[in-house]
Amino acid sequence: MKKRELLLKLRDEAQLGGGIERIESQHKKGKLTARERIHFLMDEGSFEEIGAFVQHRCDDFGMEKQRFLGDGVVTGYGTVNGRLTYVFSQDFTVFGGSLSETHAEKICKLMDLAVKTGAPVIGLNDSGGARIQEGVVSLAGYADIFYRNTMASGVIPQISAIMGPCAGGAVYSPAITDFILMVEHSSYMFVTGPNVVKTVTHEEVTSEDLGGASVHSGKSGVAHFTAANEIECIQQLKKLLSFVPQNCEEKVPSFVYESSDETRPALTDIIPENANQPYDIRDVITEVADAESFFEVHHNFAENIVVGFARLAGKSIGIVANQPAFLAGVLDINSSRKAARFVRFCDCFNIPLLVFEDVPGFLPGTDQEWNGIITNGAKLLFAFCEATVPRVTVITRKAYGGAYDVMNSKHIGADMNFAWPTAEIAVMGAKGAAEIIFKRELDKEENKANALIAKEKEYAEMFANPYRAAERGFIDEVILPEETRIKLIKAFKMLENKVTNLPRKKHGNIPL
Repeated sequence: MKKRELLLKLRDEAQLGGGIERIESQHKKGKLTARERIHFLMDEGSFEEIGAFVQHRCDDFGMEKQRFLGDGVVTGYGTVNGRLTYVFSQDFTVFGGSLSETHAEKICKLMDLAVKTGAPVIGLNDSGGARIQEGVVSLAGYADIFYRNTMASGVIPQISAIMGPCAGGAVYSPAITDFILMVEHSSYMFVTGPNVVKTVTHEEVTSEDLGGASVHSGKSGVAHFTAANEIECIQQLKKLLSFVPQNCEEKVPSFVYESSDETRPALTDIIPENANQPYDIRDVITEVADAESFFEVHHNFAENIVVGFARLAGKSIGIVANQPAFLAGVLDINSSRKAARFVRFCDCFNIPLLVFEDVPGFLPGTDQEWNGIITNGAKLLFAFCEATVPRVTVITRKAYGGAYDVMNSKHIGADMNFAWPTAEIAVMGAKGAAEIIFKRELDKEENKANALIAKEKEYAEMFANPYRAAERGFIDEVILPEETRIKLIKAFKMLENKVTNLPRKKHGNIPL
């Protein structure tokens, strides 16, 4: 066979992965192949494959008779929305996408290139786990990948899309990456599968109930996004990339923006007259952000706080907002972890932070205390204190107690702090404060209930407003709600060239 013909034959063979029958089996499950996923992710004609002819080196258990070009993973680079991106896509048609020594080497080579050139890495995961026939070299391959994930963390964005099974040691690479996307009813993640769970704990559970997309997006918080199908998942992935710089040295992506009237009259009617009535903070976010730009992260997890990306005057920002419509917007263990992780990602990649604050405090109770609300709440505090990106806070209503401090207050390094006239900045709510401050007086009153109402009103008039804080300079400006967008555009424009140097250190010790 001529050399040219041999090359063309090998190329065609590599395209088929595990063969036509296994490709058809993949399609029957409603799943795309590794190459089809790359086709829908990358800009047309941009993908360049690396390592298409790699084969495994194992000769045990009859493996020498089963060799496939590419060895179960397609790796390469191209562009997504015109920007350089690296991708590896595990091929379930080859040994169930299991990870071998050479499979791991391909991924490691790709990640090394991504760090050298400063571009994101996308992992499309669909794997049965370690290749058992290879033993410890397969485990070593996982560890090589974990190490690179860790070294690349905060240097380049790393995103994992779980397109099928992801079990055992395989889950730890996605866990180290910045964002995890899952496909409903066809992907799952767990350290130990249903059979092991049944053997050890005698629990009977399905793969879906143990580690499906709904479990990890709503209960554990492992998954940041879920999609109904693989195409939708890939579209979400591309949208996510549009908000994020290529690496830690770049500024945020900027889109063409035409200025117009920036007042937002609709904001004047969002806060209810009754301070105990809920409202949806997303209504505030969508009014302030560029039209249809808000992209929420962790939508189904810890719903008492809302985090996500948006654009303000064409530039990416990260938003953290208490959600009064769920648990009154209190901070608890899960919401603190969720927000802290997001704040740290934004700070890694120079994405300015906007905080909307309406928080009555931390959630009380034995469950919270016994499970570590102290250290978990401190994670969010630590994340904000450490962040050097431009940071702006808008207090819409309640800002009580330690939660006021934690939510990007002036005291922990926020650059600009605004408050609406409806803001209440105090140690606690008026009723609780009155009961403590005026306890002796109230005990002497015959009609204690009426006396408490009067004292509550007295305290509210004194403290349930933003002006005491403004007098001290803790609030830079009290603004009308409809002015919020224009004030924020000007503030972030002013802060564009902000430089903050942290004390010299190896790294901080965040309260994990």
